[in-house]
Amino acid sequence: MAASLEILQAIRELTSSKQIDRSELHGLLTDGINAALAKKHGPNVQAEVAIDESNGAIKIVLLKDVVAEVVDSSKEISLEEARIEDPEFEVGDVYEKPVDFSEFGRTAVQAAKQRIIQRVREGERTKIRDEFSSRVGDLLSGEVQQIERGKLVVMLNKFREAEAIIPYREQNHREHFHQGDALRAVLKRVEETPKGPRLVLSRADSLFVRALFKLEVPEIQQNIVEIRASAREVGSRTKIAVFSRDDSVDAVGACVGLKGSRVQAVVNELGGERIDIVPWSSDPERFARVALAPARVARVFSDPATKTIQAIVDEDQLSLAIGRNGQNVRLASELTEWKIELYSSREWMERGADTPMFAPLPSETEAATNPKLSDLSGLPPATVAVLEEAGYRTLDDILDLEREDFLRLPGIAPEEADRLMGIINELTTDDAGETAGGEQPAAAEAPAAETAPSSEEGSAS
Repeated sequence: MAASLEILQAIRELTSSKQIDRSELHGLLTDGINAALAKKHGPNVQAEVAIDESNGAIKIVLLKDVVAEVVDSSKEISLEEARIEDPEFEVGDVYEKPVDFSEFGRTAVQAAKQRIIQRVREGERTKIRDEFSSRVGDLLSGEVQQIERGKLVVMLNKFREAEAIIPYREQNHREHFHQGDALRAVLKRVEETPKGPRLVLSRADSLFVRALFKLEVPEIQQNIVEIRASAREVGSRTKIAVFSRDDSVDAVGACVGLKGSRVQAVVNELGGERIDIVPWSSDPERFARVALAPARVARVFSDPATKTIQAIVDEDQLSLAIGRNGQNVRLASELTEWKIELYSSREWMERGADTPMFAPLPSETEAATNPKLSDLSGLPPATVAVLEEAGYRTLDDILDLEREDFLRLPGIAPEEADRLMGIINELTTDDAGETAGGEQPAAAEAPAAETAPSSEEGSAS
């Protein structure tokens, strides 16, 4: 009785702490008891289990087929042995033998508890998949539980059993979090790992900006206003294109809010990142005009065959259209999904349409922060070849891999996996240290949200 009460108490604690339905209790108990029976009598044992939850009594009846010759003693009994109990037994009958739970040894009881725990974990994994597989793009909240190699491990507020992380590449590196800090992030994807599903969150993806606007703008929640396109350079600037399904609702105005209250709430969450809100258009030339806001565009020409836009701006608007390090035109090109070539009016007149003056410029820091694996010191060419064969070509590609992930690659020995982990730790130590509470960078110029009205010209507010 003591053993049965021990398992029953363990189950009640699990059902309480893991929020398992009471209807699952008997199934878990039965499964655990069958594991204990298999440990004692053999893997093919058959039994009936009855549970009285009120007093903790567990009634177990072992079932064995009566046979002329025993092949599997875990589920069969010989006719001679069965007739010791009852002379009327015949071959083909079922022999029933009550089993006292106290007969189980400590090993069998532990096997039962282990099976129950396993079933609980499998149930948790299934619930996580069911809960989050359709929630990609949703905003989730939690607190920083741990910081390791720049990766943030997050405990979610409403689903603490789920493993959630914000990888190094999915963070805004102008932000600094400490253990215990509350944060919000967007669910980017659900990954399958040997330990079960893992939620990958992001504060760097444009999905995060979309989720924040959905939180702040009721018209987006009601599907009246929709964010049709977005482009982001994390920590610096974001452009979103919005569309209204109701002609009486101004999509841009809905996202800006009264006196800019809605967009300012998003800007605050992003740490002052600039936001341009422009009206979406199915006409690529009109869309390119507003996408280049806050610059005013004089004329636009499009070539659908090459998906190229040629935009002409006045001399005083050229630097504004290009943006710092080409950022504005680069984001506009990403937003419209067209290549945008910028010309000043004078350049256009001098050169015609043959030679583009500007093309989207690459980020100055991209090569420095995400070098190719072949450029990393300390990595032998053979190791680089193995990683590239597996699809890993840059530092970003391997930042979130664990030692076990490297060992699964053919040709990577344990010492080489340790070398790779050491390189990753060395390259992320400074950033991780800052994330964990290092010195804050000097304050940048306080940016303001920018919007473009529904007119073709666009303006910065």
